[in-house]
Amino acid sequence: MYLAYYNLNKHPFTISPDPGFLYLSEAHREGLAHLTYGVTHRKGFVVITGEVGTGKTTLIHTLLTKIPQEVRVAFVSNPTLSREDFFYLLAEAYQLGAVENKAKFLVRFSHFLEKAYERDENVVLIVDEAHCLSEDLLEEIRLLSNLETPNSKLINIILVGQPELDAKLQSPDLRPLKQRITLYYHLPSMGREETFQYVKNRLVRAGAMDLDIFSDKALGKIYEYTKGVPRLINILCDRCMLTGFVKNCRTIDDKLIEECAGELNIKDQKDTGGNNNEKSGRSEGRSCSWIYVVIIFVLAVAGFLIVWLERTAE
Repeated sequence: MYLAYYNLNKHPFTISPDPGFLYLSEAHREGLAHLTYGVTHRKGFVVITGEVGTGKTTLIHTLLTKIPQEVRVAFVSNPTLSREDFFYLLAEAYQLGAVENKAKFLVRFSHFLEKAYERDENVVLIVDEAHCLSEDLLEEIRLLSNLETPNSKLINIILVGQPELDAKLQSPDLRPLKQRITLYYHLPSMGREETFQYVKNRLVRAGAMDLDIFSDKALGKIYEYTKGVPRLINILCDRCMLTGFVKNCRTIDDKLIEECAGELNIKDQKDTGGNNNEKSGRSEGRSCSWIYVVIIFVLAVAGFLIVWLERTAE
């Protein structure tokens, strides 16, 4: 809708995990290096965690475009499955044919892995939203990693999830799985300067000739509201460009950012802190008022006693 107005070829701030728009911050480069090393060297279990919207899924899709070997991938994006459903999904992804039970699945899966290894094909199982996995299913996934040669793992398993995944892996019942994790990386959000570069990078890849669509103050506000979380940046910037088009604003300023952030109910953390301080100030004010009341009461009682004693002495 606003593409022609801002002279763009495509939408720069979609929330789909498009590797073509990947901005490799320092943290993303490190995360991608962990993944690439883990898969190409057949390290077995790799765990990637990060807060909502930090770009974990985009990182995975980028990985799959960079692996030099032939790769056979099963991508599980909804892990709230029963054990039977999980094995059915893997059988479909790896084209194993119909399997009636776990035993038949394991037989066919073992043969599949052995043949893939002989052809130097890399078999990868990626489980997104892995923090939603039940402990029973995590144990089944661990047991799949037992399929190996004396020198190499036959399957690489990548678990991707929110920080709750790490907490879940601390369970004593999952100790055997945790011990098999060879690589672990937590993906943080971006810093202030990286947020600025992220916005400009997406504009360039969308065909923008003018990189001043967002003013410097606007970029600062974007960081204040999103704290460097890519998904929030995309949502906020997309709304601002639409609003800018409607209001005929060639340059998006900080006021427009504040307006759109309010419409999207994205809270500025600095404002939240200010509100807390304000509440704290009100609390301190109420405490001081009570102190004054007590002092006045004490002085009044003292004055009454003095007058009473003087009259008694007379």
